[in-house]
Amino acid sequence: MNDKNKIVSVENIKNMIFSFRGLQVMIDRDLAKLYGVETKVLNQAVKRNIERFPDDFRFQLSENEKNELVTNCDRFVKLKHSSVNPYAFTEQGVAMLSTVLRSEIAITASIQIMRAFVEMKKFISNNAAIFQRLENVEMKQIEADEKIEKIFKALENSSLKPKQGIFYDGQIFDAYKFVTELIKGAKKSIVLIDNYVDETVLILFSKNQKIDVKIYTKNITKQLKLDLEKYNTQYKPIEIKQFNQAHDRFLIIDNNEIYHFGASLKDLGKKWFGFSRFDMKAIEILKKLE
Repeated sequence: MNDKNKIVSVENIKNMIFSFRGLQVMIDRDLAKLYGVETKVLNQAVKRNIERFPDDFRFQLSENEKNELVTNCDRFVKLKHSSVNPYAFTEQGVAMLSTVLRSEIAITASIQIMRAFVEMKKFISNNAAIFQRLENVEMKQIEADEKIEKIFKALENSSLKPKQGIFYDGQIFDAYKFVTELIKGAKKSIVLIDNYVDETVLILFSKNQKIDVKIYTKNITKQLKLDLEKYNTQYKPIEIKQFNQAHDRFLIIDNNEIYHFGASLKDLGKKWFGFSRFDMKAIEILKKLE
C-alpha cells in the first residue's frame, strides 16, 4: 500500500481481524503491510512510545496462540520457525498507531481499519442470537458425544459387573468364569463367608495373587487344613477363620462391594442359584466379623 491512492477494502481488512483472549485484534505484520512499513519499523515506533500501548491495546501472542494463528492462516506460515512471536493490536491499539506513525498512508489505513472493526461488531451483534444457538447446538453435540463415549467405554469395559442374575444347573463353566472374573477384578482384598469350603475354592483364589484373602467358614476340617497348608506354600497365603453365624454366602471385594450367593462357591453351576450385588456398605459386615 505504498501508493496512497490504493486503499485496501474494508472487506479485505475484515479478513485480517482475529480473535484472541476474547478480543478482536490485528497482527503486526498485517498492520505493517497496510501502513506501508516493515514490521520491524512498526514495532520500533511502538517501543519508542510504549506508554501509549498498555496491555489492552497491544500484547504479544503466546507460543500456543502463535501456533493457532499459523495453523488457521497460511500467510503466517513463516512464523512457525520464528523465535519472536508476533504482536496483536486491539481496536484501541490500532487507533493509537496512527498517532505514532504520523503518515498520510497510516491515517488512511487507520480509517479503513476502524470501519472494518465497526463492520465486524455490527455483524457479531446482528448475528448474536444465531451464534448463541450454534454454540448451544455445539454444546449439546459435545454432551451427546461424551455420553456415547461413556456407553462405548462401558461396553468395552471387561470389569463391568452385573448386579444380579441366575445360573442354572449345568452352567458350571459360566458360573466358574463369572466368579473368577470377580476375583481377578479385585484390587486389594477379598473376604469370603461360606460354610462349605474345599480345595476348589482355593483354586479360584489362585487366579489373583495381588490381593489379601480371608475366608470365614463353619467347619475347618483336617482335609481343608492340609489343602490350605499346601496352597500357602506355593501361593500368597490365605487366612481361614472359623465362623458359624452365617447361613448365606457373601463375597466382599475391596471392602466396598458385596455379592450374595445362593450356593457355596464349590458348588457353582451344579444346581440353580442366584446372585446379587448389595448397595449397602461392606464395612458394616466387616465390623461384625471382628
